[in-house]
Amino acid sequence: MNKKWAVKRLTVNLTTEEMKKLQCYCAATGRPATDVVRELLRTLEVDNAENSEMETPDSTRTVGSLSKSQ
Repeated sequence: MNKKWAVKRLTVNLTTEEMKKLQCYCAATGRPATDVVRELLRTLEVDNAENSEMETPDSTRTVGSLSKSQ
């Protein structure tokens, strides 16, 4: 099986409860955590204007400044 792998690696800090929840879900579905997290990210809705701004290589915006509701 030949998969196209991601170019970037992400490290996420989780609480003990969050990790337990992820592990239980993975055990119940038989899927690896990487696939679960990737699928959840793909379901996020992002405004196209904000998305194009985030993709610029010289962008210095932080995650907190992307939310209009804050």
